[in-house]
Amino acid sequence: MAFLDDIEPLKQTGLSELKNAPDLAALEQTKGAWIGPNGKFTALMKQLGTLSKEEKPAAGKLINAAKVELEAALVARREELELKAALPKEPTDFTLPGRRRALGKLHPLTQVTDDIVRAFRKIGFAVADGPEIEDEYHCFDALNTPADHPARDSQDTFYLNVAQASAPAGSGSVLAPGSGGETPLKPAGKMPALLLRTHTSSVQIRVMEKQPPPVRIIVPGRVYRRDNADATHNPTFHQIEGLYVDKNVTVGDLKGTVEFVFRELMGSDVKIRFRPHYFSYTEPSYEIDFTNALVKKMGKDWLEIAGCGMVHPQVFETVGYDPEVWTGWAFGFGIERIAMLRYGINDIRLFYENDVRFLKQF
Repeated sequence: MAFLDDIEPLKQTGLSELKNAPDLAALEQTKGAWIGPNGKFTALMKQLGTLSKEEKPAAGKLINAAKVELEAALVARREELELKAALPKEPTDFTLPGRRRALGKLHPLTQVTDDIVRAFRKIGFAVADGPEIEDEYHCFDALNTPADHPARDSQDTFYLNVAQASAPAGSGSVLAPGSGGETPLKPAGKMPALLLRTHTSSVQIRVMEKQPPPVRIIVPGRVYRRDNADATHNPTFHQIEGLYVDKNVTVGDLKGTVEFVFRELMGSDVKIRFRPHYFSYTEPSYEIDFTNALVKKMGKDWLEIAGCGMVHPQVFETVGYDPEVWTGWAFGFGIERIAMLRYGINDIRLFYENDVRFLKQF
C-alpha cells in the first residue's frame, strides 16, 4: 500500500505550490507540473494498472479527490493573481477628487424654442413641421403673395440653382432645363421653382390642405433670407408661427393669445400693443410691440416683437376652407429676437459661432 501512502503527501505539496505561485505565468507552470497532461497526478492515474484488483478502487478514489482539491486551489489562486494584476502599479490616493463626466446643455435657441412650445401647449396648440426646401406655391402663391411682391425678388430669397429637381412631397413642382440649365419651367398649373423657405408660414398651408378645420398649430423651424450678416441679421435664423382657425375667431382671441404667450416668455409685467400694418396673407394685419421692465431699462418705451393678423379670405379659398364659415388668425416672430432680449445678447451671430465659452453661460 506504499502507493496509497504517497498520494496525500503529493497532494499537500501540490496545494502548497499552487497557493504560493507568485504570478500567473508561474501558476500555469505549476498546474502543468501537477494536473497537466504530463503532471504528477496524471502519472499516478497511469500507474493504477500496476495495482491489484482490490487496490484499484481505493487508489482511484483518492487520486480523483486530490485532483479536485488541486483544481479548486488553482481557480482560487488564479482569481487572486488576476485581481492583483488589475490593480494599479502605483498606490491610489483615494482622497483625490473624482473625475465627473461633463454634462451637456441645450443651446439657448433650443431652450427658448422649448419654452415657447410649452407655453402654446398649455392652451391646446399642437406642433407642426414641414420641409425647409419649399416651392413657390406653398411659400408665396398660396399665401396671397403675388409674383410682383418684393419678397419674391431673388435678392430676398434663396432659389435653388439646379437644372432638374424634385419638389417636396405633395407640391407637384418640377424644374426643367432652360437657358443655362437654371431657368424654372412652369407648365400649366402651379408648378413653381424650388427655394429655401423664407418663413414657416408654408407649413400652415400644408396643414390646411390636409386637415379640415378647426386648426390650432404652431410651427417652429429654420428659415432663410438673403440678409447680410450683422449684429441683428443673419441669412439663416429661426421663426415660430401660430395658426388658429375655427368658427367665430376674432382679433380679441388673437390679442389674448399673444398676451398670454409673451407673459409666459418675458414675465408677468409684459404689456402688448397692436399697430396697423400690411401682410399679404392677413387682413387686417398688425405689428406687435411689447414693453416691460427690461424694455424700460434699455431706455425704450416699446419694442417691435412680432407680426400678426386675421387670415386673409383668399388664403382660405386657396386651401378649400369656406371664408364665410371659418375665420382665424396667424402670427409669427423670430426666436433669436426673444433669446437676445431674454439673455441680454447684443449680437445675433454669437448663436451660430459655437463658442463653448458663450454657450456654457446658458
